Amino acid sequence: MSFAEKCFKVFTRCVEDFHSRGGVETEFFNPYEKDGFEYYLYQKAWIDSRQWHLEDQIREEGIDAQTALGLKRQIDGLNQERTDAVERLDDYFVEEFRGVKPLADARLNTESLAWALDRLSILALKIYHMRQEVERECVALTHRERCREKLFVLNGQREDLLLAITQLREDILAGRRYMKVYRQMKMYNDPELNPVLYGQKK
Repeated sequence: MSFAEKCFKVFTRCVEDFHSRGGVETEFFNPYEKDGFEYYLYQKAWIDSRQWHLEDQIREEGIDAQTALGLKRQIDGLNQERTDAVERLDDYFVEEFRGVKPLADARLNTESLAWALDRLSILALKIYHMRQEVERECVALTHRERCREKLFVLNGQREDLLLAITQLREDILAGRRYMKVYRQMKMYNDPELNPVLYGQKK
């Protein structure tokens, strides 16, 4: 099993656990050893799963403004948690690659491994939910067939992304490519950087 396949296995386990335990309101439980790589992968997928379902809820027709505002605040918080989770994975890779010396002709990769894994985590969610649509029995056959075609495409994307992530890690370890880690520096949640928030202090 490749490096990326092992990561996807953790993401898939988390998505399935999240739904089997009751979804958004379920208390977070991580089956992996705390502060290990798999622990951080599972944590990342749990954040993504919660945000996915809150994004569904906020689009409910007729939702009252106060409920929508509460959901939006939760989504903003999860966006920050998602970024923090990816940056923890970036820290892991920085340590893993610390002793690697890039070759003279090594190429810079625009995306870090952690942000590539972020896309893989979201893809695990898309595949799970699209499969649910394929298996829905209370909808028209045409709906299920359309979703089956979409699921086929998603599975193809998964295979491509698994290969690309594995190749990227191998290339970095061999010195053929290197990456730089740039923090996202999100400003909207920071009371020192969001003018609306720091304006309230005056």
